[in-house]
Amino acid sequence: MRVLHHLWLSPFCRKVRVVLHEKGLAFDMQVEPVWERRVEFLSLNPAGDVPVLVEGDGTTLSGSDAICEFLDEVTPEPPLIGRQPRERAEVRRLVEWFDRKFNAEVTERLVGEKMMKRFLGIGEPDSQAVRAGHINIHHHLEYIGYLMERRSWLAGDTLTLADIAAGAHLSTVDYLGDVPWTDYEGAKDWYARLKSRPSFRPLLADRIPGAPPPKAYADLDF
Repeated sequence: MRVLHHLWLSPFCRKVRVVLHEKGLAFDMQVEPVWERRVEFLSLNPAGDVPVLVEGDGTTLSGSDAICEFLDEVTPEPPLIGRQPRERAEVRRLVEWFDRKFNAEVTERLVGEKMMKRFLGIGEPDSQAVRAGHINIHHHLEYIGYLMERRSWLAGDTLTLADIAAGAHLSTVDYLGDVPWTDYEGAKDWYARLKSRPSFRPLLADRIPGAPPPKAYADLDF
């Protein structure tokens, strides 16, 4: 059985979890306290980061991009990175948008400051960073709405890794109740469709001890 080493509120781990479910691949999960720098885990990934996926034959993959590309190649149905070069380029562009730009401007400033600092014991949230995260998220929700006016899903006519990456990040921010959905109907409708997928529902069942999500977190009607 393949094993995914992960952290509950890591959007990169969540992205891999959804891909595994979309592909219909069975897996076990193991929470990895990366701050402990366990020797056994560092032997799997010297960088000390999650996600790390260990296949049944012992093949070890690290990093969400590498893992998702691997899974899309070895289990090509359903295709999540597109079939044609232009499709694949657009999917990768949007994955980059959310995994780099959204992560730096929103996820790290909200989830990183408000949750991860607490668990790592490295001080109080930076109020200026949190404020910037609250401001920055509006730009990204507007962009999702812009795409939804022109496409069925973020990158085109079908669900792709772009939707999964975006949803993974937004789900971590939404766990804090920090997504202003009511102001962005296009983004809200898109996320409601994503939330309703069987592959996404397990994410919405996650609960962090001592930090429950808002009531609407797992509610398909928000």
